[in-house]
Amino acid sequence: MSASGGGKAILAAFLANMGIALAKFIAWFLSGSASMLAEAIHSVADSGNQLLLMLGGRQAKKKADREHPFGYGRERYVYAFVVSIILFSVGGLFSIYEGIDKLTHPHELENAWIPIAVLVVAIVLESFSLRTAVKESNHVRPKGQSWVSFVRHAKAPELPVVLLEDIAALTGLVFALFGVGMTVITHNPVFDAIGTLMIGTLLILVAITLGIETKSLLVGEGATDADHDRIVDAINDGPEVEKIIHIKTLYLGPDELLVAAKLGFASDAPLAHVASDIDRVEARVRAAVPAARVIYFEPDIYRPGDDATPPTSEFVIKSAD
Repeated sequence: MSASGGGKAILAAFLANMGIALAKFIAWFLSGSASMLAEAIHSVADSGNQLLLMLGGRQAKKKADREHPFGYGRERYVYAFVVSIILFSVGGLFSIYEGIDKLTHPHELENAWIPIAVLVVAIVLESFSLRTAVKESNHVRPKGQSWVSFVRHAKAPELPVVLLEDIAALTGLVFALFGVGMTVITHNPVFDAIGTLMIGTLLILVAITLGIETKSLLVGEGATDADHDRIVDAINDGPEVEKIIHIKTLYLGPDELLVAAKLGFASDAPLAHVASDIDRVEARVRAAVPAARVIYFEPDIYRPGDDATPPTSEFVIKSAD
């Protein structure tokens, strides 16, 4: 998996979640806390999600073949979408079910200090995992870009997924600590059930957010506005092309951008010169946007009388806002 795929962040999250899940299950068994059980299932789901993300990264490395001539880069999008479904079904819905069950069949907590201690330790470990995810994300996040914009527009799905999972995990731990703590203080097990319901609602909201963003990637997103402008500037930054008639872009995978354009050349330009001109333009585009690995330029004759053609930007497949 490439650096942009966040391999270190995924591994850190996986190791943290496996250890935390085991501790939470032990704490649930000894205390009977529904919040602890919800958090344990949450950690198990997160661990499975990290395995799926790593598997998606490996699958995406397969070489292109006749059946998939543009390669398998979108495998990473597929597995990220599956992760959002698992987070919704396994984590969120189970927590909601457990919270409702605890509301209808309340019972006192036993050895309450155990889940509280586990939750505090888990918060510390999840904080380290989130710190790793933030550090890895900063390597690929453009300077000045907000975190919300990064999650919405990142083409590599792994880092946004891990970031949202870690944030959800930390918030869920705080909810669980609230539920267990208030139950200990008030001796009312309803608070434990409320904490469980809060965890389930949080996971469902995160899953929906992930599903929406990865769906957009699966459907197909074009270059960002900034990269689109760099591509256009690279094409125009030379005497070869008289006019960009139209241009379209599409991400074939997180690190591979397809650029297709019809370019207008002088009507008297020899074919050999047009071919060499296209080679030079392609080289400039790849230098300006390294992700533009697949480029198809169709030469056409530029006719000054055809300037009524709509602006180039109207032909661009842009990223979903």
